[in-house]
Amino acid sequence: MPKKRGHQRSSGIRSRTAKSELSFSVSHMEHLLRKGHYAQRLSSSAPVFLAAVIQDLTSKVLELAGNEAQKNGEKRITPKLVDMAIHNNALLSSIFGMTTISLVAPGPH
Repeated sequence: MPKKRGHQRSSGIRSRTAKSELSFSVSHMEHLLRKGHYAQRLSSSAPVFLAAVIQDLTSKVLELAGNEAQKNGEKRITPKLVDMAIHNNALLSSIFGMTTISLVAPGPH
């Protein structure tokens, strides 16, 4: 039996995010897809798939940035390390080829 994560509703109704065992919100992805007017119609599986892809991509980038941090003897992942991780990976480099990663992190307000 799979381990339960997060808050379980008492009525037994589970969110699409919980059903798909994702961390990224399926409802939020659906909202963004509808707000963007990318298509006239939207399948019920499209936001689930998008949330899964973005979660997987984020996980991979953070894993590689963490490896860069360890390699450089640092304890924190910085924007510079994220940039290095992306550019040192052929696939991610081609995906994010024309993307600028700001090396100025926002400070506390």
